[in-house]
Amino acid sequence: MGSARIFNFAAGPSMLPEEVLQEAAAELSNYKGTGMSVMEMSHRSDVYARIFESVQTAFRRVMNIPNNYSVLFLQGGATLQFAMVPMNLIGKTGSADYAVTGSFSGKAAKEAEKYGKIHISASSEDKNFTYIPRQEDLEIFPNASYFHYCANNTIYGTEWNYVPETGEIPLVCDMSSNILSKPVDVSKYALIYAGAQKNMAPAGLTVVIIRNDLAGNAFPYTPIMMDYATMIKNDSMYNTPPCYNIYILGLVLNWVEKLGGLKALQKRNEEKAALLYECLEESQIFHPVAEKEARSNMNVTFRSDSPELDAMFVARAADAGFVNLKGHRSVGGMRASIYNAMPPEGVAALADFIRVFEQNILR
Repeated sequence: MGSARIFNFAAGPSMLPEEVLQEAAAELSNYKGTGMSVMEMSHRSDVYARIFESVQTAFRRVMNIPNNYSVLFLQGGATLQFAMVPMNLIGKTGSADYAVTGSFSGKAAKEAEKYGKIHISASSEDKNFTYIPRQEDLEIFPNASYFHYCANNTIYGTEWNYVPETGEIPLVCDMSSNILSKPVDVSKYALIYAGAQKNMAPAGLTVVIIRNDLAGNAFPYTPIMMDYATMIKNDSMYNTPPCYNIYILGLVLNWVEKLGGLKALQKRNEEKAALLYECLEESQIFHPVAEKEARSNMNVTFRSDSPELDAMFVARAADAGFVNLKGHRSVGGMRASIYNAMPPEGVAALADFIRVFEQNILR
C-alpha cells in the first residue's frame, strides 16, 4: 500500500487493487500510444473493439464459462436486473420462486411482483436475516419459471455456502457482492448477474451471464434495452456500453490471473475472513452478527452491546486509517467489507486495531 492509501472497508463502491489503479493512471490520457484515453474512444473503433473482446475472453476464461452462455456488459446496476429478469424469464409459466435472505433479494422479489406471481420459497427475515435457509427448507414450486436468490448479503453479512438444488427449475443468482471471489460452476445456473462495484470495476457496469436458450422470451412490452436477446444479438452494443468500466474490469481480471485465478483468491479470501472472525470470537466486547455457518467471506458484520461504543470504535478506527466500517443504517454496528482487493495485511491490521481498542476499553 502507498503511504497515501488507507484501508477502505466500504461495501460498495469498494476499493480496487492498487496495481490496477496505477496501471489505469499510467494509461489515462494516452492508451498504448493511441494519443487518447479509453474514456474518449468510440466503442465502434478497432482499438476499443480489441479491448472489449479481450475483456470478454478473459472473463470467460477466469469464470470458466461454457460456450452455450453469453456474457453481457450492461448498465443499470443489479437493481435493473430485478425487473429485467422477470420481464425476460417469467412469461414461461407466469410465476417464479424467490428466496429472501436480505434487503436486495427482498427488493428483487417485490419488483418481480409487477410481472407475475411470486412465491417466497424461503425467508430468513424471522431472525433479521442472520442465517441462510438450508436446502431442505426451500419450498420450490414445480411450475416456477425460475428460482432466484442472492448469493451474498452485504448488509447482514451472510453468504450461501451451497448452490440450491432446484431440479428442472432454472436457477438465477444475484452475485453482485461475491462474484470473482471463488470458483463457480456456471453450468448450474440459468443466469447470473452482478453489479461491478464490489469485486470487478467502478459502479456503472453490470455483468450478466445467461444461458442462450433462455433469451427470446421477453414480454412484448419489454423495453428494447432490457431484452436479453437484443443485447446478445448486438454483443452488448445496442447502445454505447460503459466503455471505461469494461476496460477497468479487464485490468482487474489480469490482476486475478496473476494471483493464480479464482482458486487462489478463494484461499486468500477464506484466510482473511477466518482471521477477522477469529479475532471477533476471542473478543470480550465485540461479536459477529451472522450465524456461524452463514458468515460471509466478503462482508463481516459485528457489534458490541452498546451503540455508543460502536460509534466510538468507528470514529477511532477512521482516525487510525480504517474507513467505512460503520454498519448499514438499517442494522447498525460495524461492517468490514473485505472483497478481493482488500489485502491480507489490511485485515490483519484491523484485527490488531480491534484488540488494542478492546484493551484500552477494558482497562
